[in-house]
Amino acid sequence: MPQRIAFLGDYLPRLCGIATFTYDLAESVAQAATEADCFVGAVNDRSIGYDYPQRVRFELLEKDLDSYRRAADYLNFNNADVLCVQHEFGIYGGAAGSHLLALLKEVRMPVVTTLHTVLSEPNVAQRKVMDELVRRSDRLVVMARKGAEILHEVYAVPETKVDIIPHGIPDMPFVDSSFYKEQFGVEGRKVLLTFGLLGPGKGIEHVIEALPEIVRQHPNVVYLVLGATHPHLIAREGERYRLGLERLAEDRGVKDHVIFYNRFVSADDLKEFIGATDIYLTPYLNEAQVTSGTLAYVFGAGKAVVSTPYWHAQELLAEGRGVLVPFRNAASIAEGVCGLLEDPARLEKIRHDAYAMGREMVWPAVARRYLESFQHARADRKATSRKAFAGWTLNSRPYALPPLRLDHVERMSDSTGIYQHAIFNVPNFHEGYCTDDNARAFILCNLLDEQGSLPLSPSLDHLATHYLAFLAAALNYETGRFRNFMSHGRQWLEEAGSEDSHGRALWAAGTGAGRSRNEGHRRLSAQLFQRGLAAVAAFTSPRAWTFSLLGIHEYLRHNPDDEKTQVHAMRTLLTQRLVNLWNAYATEDWPWFEPGATYDNARICQALILSGQFMPHEEAMEIGLKSLRWLVSIQRTQAGHFRPIGSNGFYQRDGARADFDQQPIEAQAMVCACLEAFRATQDAMWPREAKRAFEWFLGRNDLGVPLYDSTTGGCSDGLHPDRVNENQGAESTLAFHLALAEMNSVQQLLAPSPALL
Repeated sequence: MPQRIAFLGDYLPRLCGIATFTYDLAESVAQAATEADCFVGAVNDRSIGYDYPQRVRFELLEKDLDSYRRAADYLNFNNADVLCVQHEFGIYGGAAGSHLLALLKEVRMPVVTTLHTVLSEPNVAQRKVMDELVRRSDRLVVMARKGAEILHEVYAVPETKVDIIPHGIPDMPFVDSSFYKEQFGVEGRKVLLTFGLLGPGKGIEHVIEALPEIVRQHPNVVYLVLGATHPHLIAREGERYRLGLERLAEDRGVKDHVIFYNRFVSADDLKEFIGATDIYLTPYLNEAQVTSGTLAYVFGAGKAVVSTPYWHAQELLAEGRGVLVPFRNAASIAEGVCGLLEDPARLEKIRHDAYAMGREMVWPAVARRYLESFQHARADRKATSRKAFAGWTLNSRPYALPPLRLDHVERMSDSTGIYQHAIFNVPNFHEGYCTDDNARAFILCNLLDEQGSLPLSPSLDHLATHYLAFLAAALNYETGRFRNFMSHGRQWLEEAGSEDSHGRALWAAGTGAGRSRNEGHRRLSAQLFQRGLAAVAAFTSPRAWTFSLLGIHEYLRHNPDDEKTQVHAMRTLLTQRLVNLWNAYATEDWPWFEPGATYDNARICQALILSGQFMPHEEAMEIGLKSLRWLVSIQRTQAGHFRPIGSNGFYQRDGARADFDQQPIEAQAMVCACLEAFRATQDAMWPREAKRAFEWFLGRNDLGVPLYDSTTGGCSDGLHPDRVNENQGAESTLAFHLALAEMNSVQQLLAPSPALL
């Protein structure tokens, strides 16, 4: 029997279903294993945390990657015998909750992971996280047979690694509903109940649509909707969903038959509400829900249930233990409810059958099952306690990246967009704005939001809105061209910007269309992308082709079935143009696309690697990797640090290369291209080269001086032979933060290994 049992997840008093589950599980296991020390690590969704009980020994901040590693250290040093993780993609930071992997890669004890969601069709990020989660867990717990089937069929998890343990429920007496009704003022009425955190996926609108028919046949019915709106939904859109339901009830003439109780009720109060219930309704809209805690609670209390056939309901209500109705079908809901109300004998039988089966689901029984799973995990893998500081050599630790700090990005931004230049760390109003930098800033906001890198995402959304608004204003809808330079007085200084700035704007628009979680941003980005794409066909700049290809890739990542063949045709055209350049200029001694290597060089390699991988285009992939290897070789000094080609003359074939002025965008481009090469090939050399280029920002360069200023969050504009350019302009600052975002995106999925980082 394990003596030190750690639990990880959301925890009360945080208001969410996972928090309630973690609390109930930890308390139940502690009562079942009285000699064990049961403690909790709580995941915070806000920096101030919560007023946790004493069982919570450590906390981590959902979107702070380093806090996950500190949590792993705490668990190791305190010699936990087993770690029980509550997993839901949305409660951990990073793409698809990938921050959790940073903790799991470092803990030394057996891990038992409870999967509250098991996706049969995960997206790319979810699949990567899930595969790693399966690999890092000694045992997996699901709450229904369907979850175990998906793990086996989709993720190839051996059946011997999976425990099916039902969702725990409180042990409630089997009583008649009239016993509790008087205290709620609904005596003599038939009570229909739906409870839980409120949100659009609950399908409550379909019950309200069914109520007129139910009330016509049973005028004494009242429908109680119990629960607060989900806090994250409140933050995004307030009470729009609840108010919409209230208006719908008024429009259907059933206001006298609907009660909204907008509270997160205590466990004791919830028992009384359930006790007063005659029929419980779960009209959820998504079949792929493998667990419902609310369904388990009410079913185990011996209540009749009318539900849509999501996976957990199909399993629990099988063999006549409840009534299943089609999704989004008000008429069937009315028929199911009325059928039970008109047949008291059938309703009573369903209640007794549910209550009998529910005895296997009460928390004491569930706690015993979890203890068996913990013992099984320990028997499968005897954990070695971590001794003080053992294994803390740099070789065995993940590469430590600087924390995200956007102070200077915010300082450089106003309601129009981001300023081009700065004098030291002060925005230079005289130089105004440009599309190039607002495009970079918009890309950064989307990358950070996708990674879950900021605790205060509303501020990130606020910045992204300004940058996207600038891009929308930059597009001349009549010509299909983006303008570039704008004065501080908001006057455009040209009819059309450079081809390169147009390509960067397309890159940003494609990123917004492919990645943004803000629907308005996504739709506007797609519109800008589609309006601006055609002009690229007439461009002659290889960099403009390159930036456009990167935008096309971003656009097609999440719009693969786009019917606009123009997008696919343009990718084919631009890819072939770059291949033709290679064939025209590249030799064994000069494996490059032009007579000179100038600026943003690695982006050409990156674009061809992406096109080669996803079109697919084998020749483009080969050229992209070969040219990138050459760039790596000529931009590495004998001392081993990164030295980008300088902008003071660049590097012409058969000529001397310029070593200065070194620009931050070159280091950023090299970081991104190398990491793209790693994603495509899994070759361990590429993360090493990305790290080498990234460290140029931090002082591993010709002068041994950092360009990134950790006190301001800004980055200096370049490296001269004798000094750093101390102005912290937008291009340079954004180059650092974009490189950092890319490094974080790969680090989350890499095991700590000196061969990789």
